[in-house]
Amino acid sequence: MKTVFAHRGMSSLAPENTLAAFKQCAEHGVKWLECDVDILADDTVVISHDDTLDRCTNKSGSLYDLTINDLDTIDAGSWFGDEFKGEPIPTYDQFIDVVNEYKLNVNIEIKSCAAGWEKTLILLDKVIAGIRRLDSDREVIVSSFNHVALYEFKKRCPDVPTACLFVAENLWDDWESLLQACGADYIHPEDKGLTQEMVQKFKQKGYKVNVYTVNCLKRANQLFNWGVDGVCTDIAQNFPSSRLNAQ
Repeated sequence: MKTVFAHRGMSSLAPENTLAAFKQCAEHGVKWLECDVDILADDTVVISHDDTLDRCTNKSGSLYDLTINDLDTIDAGSWFGDEFKGEPIPTYDQFIDVVNEYKLNVNIEIKSCAAGWEKTLILLDKVIAGIRRLDSDREVIVSSFNHVALYEFKKRCPDVPTACLFVAENLWDDWESLLQACGADYIHPEDKGLTQEMVQKFKQKGYKVNVYTVNCLKRANQLFNWGVDGVCTDIAQNFPSSRLNAQ
């Protein structure tokens, strides 16, 4: 079965990594979404790709200086469109509630927490607590570019499938050793420079392959024909319903 992941939710229809973007997955028949988790100063876990506010909110500064009480003052939606004015940065708990309510499946990316290793360990434990709140019929993959953090996650939560993320420049010949060390089930390579031969090597070694970020339907079709298991995309709404329902 092939999977289409909505990258940071339906991020071409709503502001990325917001509840609005996640809810639109269900409206468009998209069963899987990808999101990013990080942690605030008071150990509240939030959904955010960046560790600064500048790109996707009306504020500036570090995520790690905030507490949950600051979230009400931050607008994470008006940059995208007037109809999303006041859309908040979601907490991870709010996200889990939406996933259950809308019957979504999730790829949770653990960010390489720049606040330090102690905070990273707290982040891991809180991510696991949220996963344990998911309804039993929800599916989840946990991924990270930080393979040490992914290793620690797998030690704490061996029953949850995990994926090693790679940018093209860091996908070296030791990729299998890294996946083995992490106990990973998936490899999530960047689309740039990915070849059929590389995909075949991943598959021959027994790993599932999800590719990011694929915003061309022809390229997605080519990847699926090569044997890729899934693609992460900003335009999930443009994929044929037959593809979305093939999961």
